[in-house]
Amino acid sequence: MKRQRIETEVRERRERQRIERVERAEGRNVSSETCLSSVRQNAQTNADDNKDIISSLPDSLLTHILSFLPIRDSVSTSILSSRWRPLWALVPFLNLNQVALFVDIVSRIWTLRNAISNPIPPLHKLCIHWYYNCLPFYVDTCLRATNMRDLRELDLHLLTSPHQPMELPRTLYFSTSLVVLKLRFAIHLNPPSAFVLPCLRILLLNCVTFANHDSLSTILNACPVLLDLTLHVDEEYLKILNEFNVIVLVATLKRLHLRWNVQPSSKYIFKINTPALEYFHFSGYLNGDDVLENLPNVVESVIQIEDCDSINDYAKRVWDFMGKLCNVISMELSIVTAQILCHGSNHEDRPTFHYLSSLKFCGSIWFEWYAWHAVRLLLCQAPKLQKLNIEHSFLLGSNLNKPNPFLEEPLNVPECMSSHLTTCLYRGFGGYEIEMELVRQILKAARVLQTMKITVCSIPKLKNRPRFHKGLSKFHRSSQNCQIVFDNGYFA
Repeated sequence: MKRQRIETEVRERRERQRIERVERAEGRNVSSETCLSSVRQNAQTNADDNKDIISSLPDSLLTHILSFLPIRDSVSTSILSSRWRPLWALVPFLNLNQVALFVDIVSRIWTLRNAISNPIPPLHKLCIHWYYNCLPFYVDTCLRATNMRDLRELDLHLLTSPHQPMELPRTLYFSTSLVVLKLRFAIHLNPPSAFVLPCLRILLLNCVTFANHDSLSTILNACPVLLDLTLHVDEEYLKILNEFNVIVLVATLKRLHLRWNVQPSSKYIFKINTPALEYFHFSGYLNGDDVLENLPNVVESVIQIEDCDSINDYAKRVWDFMGKLCNVISMELSIVTAQILCHGSNHEDRPTFHYLSSLKFCGSIWFEWYAWHAVRLLLCQAPKLQKLNIEHSFLLGSNLNKPNPFLEEPLNVPECMSSHLTTCLYRGFGGYEIEMELVRQILKAARVLQTMKITVCSIPKLKNRPRFHKGLSKFHRSSQNCQIVFDNGYFA
């Protein structure tokens, strides 16, 4: 009896253990299925979420993204779905260049935009660059279809053949939102007698034509908050006018770029009176009747005056022009301008630039012209100059490695080189005799110079670098702390 009871207990214990093992196995299967189902569900949810992120983006964000694409790529998104079909035409910044300017594309843009009573976002910037065989009719159609109440920037660069300039729509002159206006070439300006552009801050007019002699003045007078003005006046585009004067009387103007491609003997002149002006960039010729006045706040200038041998007092004219910029802190001069000033070195009323701390010479150097003469002449007029920068593109002449016949030792050292000039940068250095002599004169005269940094003009000159070092190391340096540093880069 005892033995049977023991065997029965063993069988029952084994059965309980078997049942427990089965239950544990079933529990593990259920847990695995639950986990797998959870993972699949999450994956499906994430996929749905990713799909929803794109589809739920507002039109304003999608059109903003499309505005960074070229117009062709933007148009191609219209095949994605019906949702995307009109979006490319509703971008806030529309750039149409020569490649993208097809009549069907342009017409579709305005058809789609006009189909929506209040496009979101509105068109803020319109840029049309049509470089050859421009059809003014289509550009005019675009402008007339544009809602000027929302447009902030308009950039037109049009070239027609034959030259048939397009006249701007009258509504443009009454825009209350326009901030930037850039017009180039085949555009005719015929403004109304009375209008205002209350928000216009940046204006660029490049070789446009004007209806009459006071059209430009009328436009400038209508810009009460204008800050930046760029004018490129070419005599070729003024022939239809017997009289035309560029008169810039803008009290708010901060920056002025004037390219005056008008011969000194012409009947056209300019007059500039801008008391708030801080930056002035001038390139071109000077007429004897041109006027600069009331420029007390100009602190930075770039002067690129073209030479004119037919006028005897041209150098004096240039010196008088420079005298109006006597308060500048930073000045850039073309080599040609410096050469003209050098020809007028006997001018009695040469201005002194008491605040000038940075002076830069740019352009090509002729062998026949001894560069140190002009450099030293300008340094004598800038007693507090601290930084001198020389940057040239080419050396012109046939005897670049021979001693210069115009070489003369200076009689005295400019004041700035005795006490203020600490940095000299020379970009485009090729190691020719005229350049070596210019560097030698600077090292000899500059008593507090700390750095002479030289950038070689091009890679082929690498083989001459040891010769540069050897020649420069023999030059006398008035400043014991001066270091000559060759830049690792190259200037072409």
